[in-house]
Amino acid sequence: MAERLDVAGEWQRISMRYAIVESIGSVIGWAIVAAGATIPIWFANDSSLPWWGWLPLAAAGLFAILAVVFAFLRTRTIGYLQRPDDLLVRRGMLFRRFVAVPYGRMQIVDITQGPIERMFGLKSLKFVTAAASSAITIPGMPGSSAEELRDRLVAVSESRRAGL
Repeated sequence: MAERLDVAGEWQRISMRYAIVESIGSVIGWAIVAAGATIPIWFANDSSLPWWGWLPLAAAGLFAILAVVFAFLRTRTIGYLQRPDDLLVRRGMLFRRFVAVPYGRMQIVDITQGPIERMFGLKSLKFVTAAASSAITIPGMPGSSAEELRDRLVAVSESRRAGL
C-alpha cells in the first residue's frame, strides 16, 4: 500500500497584495468586455444609450465584483512547503491541487514580474522540471522572499543533481 503524502508543517502563504493584483486585472478585463458590448449599441442608436443598453455594463460590473471576491478567496489557498527532499505547492478553492517537486528534478527556476506586480512589489516564481508539462508557478511573492527561495532552490537542486 502506498504511503500518503505528508502535508503537515509550516506552510508559507503568498502575499494578500496578490489578490489586489488579480482584482485589477479582472476589473480591466471586464471593463473591456463592457465597452465592447456597449459601444456598438451606443453608436447604433444615434449617440444615445437605450435603457437596455446599460445591461451589459451592469452584468460586467456584477462579474467584476464576483471576480474580486474570488481573487481574495483564491489567494488565501496558494502556499508552499519546503520539505527535506522536495517542495510542495498547493492551490485551489474547490479543486485542491498539491504538487510535490523533488529538488533533484528542478531544471529552471525563474522569477517574473508584470507591471501591476511591480507596482505592488510582488514577483512570481516559476520552476520547470524534466517533464514538459510540469511548470509550477508560485505567484504573489514579495520580492526578497522570491529571490531567497529561488537561490535556495537552485543551490539545493544543484547539490541533489550532483549526488545522482
